Amino acid sequence: MIQTRAPQSHLSDDELDQLIACPHCDLVYATPQVARNERAYCQRCHTTLIAPRRRAGKRLIALASSILILITGAMFFPFLSIGAGGLHHGTSIVQTSFAFTGMLAILTPAILAFIIFIPMARLILLIYVLVPIIQDKPPAPLARQAFRLAEDLTPWSMAEIFAIGCAVALVKLSDLAEVSLGPAAWMFAALMIIFVLTDSLMCRYSIWKSLEP
Repeated sequence: MIQTRAPQSHLSDDELDQLIACPHCDLVYATPQVARNERAYCQRCHTTLIAPRRRAGKRLIALASSILILITGAMFFPFLSIGAGGLHHGTSIVQTSFAFTGMLAILTPAILAFIIFIPMARLILLIYVLVPIIQDKPPAPLARQAFRLAEDLTPWSMAEIFAIGCAVALVKLSDLAEVSLGPAAWMFAALMIIFVLTDSLMCRYSIWKSLEP
């Protein structure tokens, strides 16, 4: 059972270190002792606050590296092929991004940033933070700032949203033309699953505690 704490105007640094706030509803708790493979939930919104796991760092690095490889391949392999009237045309994400002209050309950097570069930057930062931790070494230089930036980039990482949007579009296009999925589409399907596994495996509280001086 997690104990809630009433707000106080003056708390020492040691007392603040013993508090944890729910990232969704901001309810403040006294930090409990949570064993490995156990979870601490928010009583108000049931958000997972602490969920330490054995060898989670190595698994997160492996999953993040897998996503980086999949995103890199998905950039250049054909995403889908559309056929109509005996003509077939396949295109990749990069080719589609640079197909915009005129006023719509502003969409090119936005698409590449939200779908490719921001997700890759977030994963690279996560690997940079975790590698010294799993080796029982001191945190890397600016590791806390790197992990904070990785967390700030999370809402802007839209690779999985792009994959869902493409799935909806394919349902609409299937009535108008012959649509077939390319290798990049299956890569995005795989990385969506790995993204979910990464977020469910990550205990942010444990990472922050590991980065303390």
